[in-house]
Amino acid sequence: MKANRRVRAALGVVVAGALPLTGAGAVTAAQAAPSAPATTTTPANPLDVPTADDALALSQQVLEAAEQAASAPAARARTTTDAGIRRELDRAVSALVDDGAVAVTARVETPDLTWAGADGVRELGGHARARTSDPFRAASNTKPMIATLVMQEIEKGTWTLDTSVEDVLPGALPRDVTIEQLLSHTSGAPTASEYLILDKMQDPADIDEYFEVLGDHYSDGDHVRAAHTAPWMLEPGTGFSYSNAGFVTLGMMLEKVNKTDLDELLEERVFEPAGMRSTDYPEGPHKRGALLADAAWMGPGTAGWYSVEHFDPTLFRAAGAVTSTTKDLAAFNEALVTGELVSPATITDMLTPRSAEPIEYGLGTYRVPDPCVPGEYLYGHDGASFGTLSYNLTSLDGERQVTFGVTGRNMTLDQEALYDLTDLLVPMFTASC
Repeated sequence: MKANRRVRAALGVVVAGALPLTGAGAVTAAQAAPSAPATTTTPANPLDVPTADDALALSQQVLEAAEQAASAPAARARTTTDAGIRRELDRAVSALVDDGAVAVTARVETPDLTWAGADGVRELGGHARARTSDPFRAASNTKPMIATLVMQEIEKGTWTLDTSVEDVLPGALPRDVTIEQLLSHTSGAPTASEYLILDKMQDPADIDEYFEVLGDHYSDGDHVRAAHTAPWMLEPGTGFSYSNAGFVTLGMMLEKVNKTDLDELLEERVFEPAGMRSTDYPEGPHKRGALLADAAWMGPGTAGWYSVEHFDPTLFRAAGAVTSTTKDLAAFNEALVTGELVSPATITDMLTPRSAEPIEYGLGTYRVPDPCVPGEYLYGHDGASFGTLSYNLTSLDGERQVTFGVTGRNMTLDQEALYDLTDLLVPMFTASC
């Protein structure tokens, strides 16, 4: 019964690792912004939606897995054959599905090894088997792509890192911040996902309705209002606070100065030059091809599993709307760090951390210690939608890639439920050596 699907006090919903905004603009920021000062009071939220802290949960897990792999002897020198490595990776993929994942697709590339594996089914309750070529929601893996577009504008002289958001989009945010602060999550801007979702709900304690409104369209005005309603996290430039709203704002800025929608900008300036033939920036629930569909586990006392096939990516927009494959994400990272998308000097700037804690984050990308080469790093990002998790990392020379997508996400606060990503992350990191 629906009453049994109400949120209990101990249950929380994990908001996806990406906010949103939309295209070249039905409303201006000034029109959408409230006339009254932004509130600093968090609304009543029976769903208990954690945002910024959870947005970093996956990056922390990636960091821990890299450190664990680095401590294993196999991370320093291979002791098994390529065939043995492939079997171990195949077993790790299948084990994750056995433990509760709906689908897994993963890829490792080195100068000596290219492996791709997949298991599970494309959609919750379905029968079509997942394939290594199937796309999935990349979520916040969109951020390095948006950062690439921004840095291209800086190379052209359109902006500098010190360019003010207010100079480009007056009224878009309640405080004036710079492009560098948005790219590095040091603006203090809120994530605000819960404000967008709860604004659409009649009953904020109804899980069924929560998943229903994930299929609603979210306009530019919705996003600007949410950014003005949610409390500001920090004074600009005083620390790290993960903000999807910041990247949504960058997307709006890119569309304004180019007078072109983001999907076209990404296709022309990122996807095509990087050879990303199966990547898309959808602006509606429909996705071309065989998308690995989002699925969310809500735990006992609810309906349990929820399909999120109807998800409308306008909830994510520039912070996480991209769908891609492991092969394409690896191609993007390689193209970025090898200078095919921006200059070597720009790459160095993007990869240089602006924060040390809780993650070493640069401009739209972060780094973790390279388990294979002491003192070196792997660079990239992770992503978390409402039913998919992913990560994508590369060595600085672009020779080694580790990429992964899994559908069937535990959306409760019980992180012990379902599978443990470390069971796949560690052997993948080790295989990359």
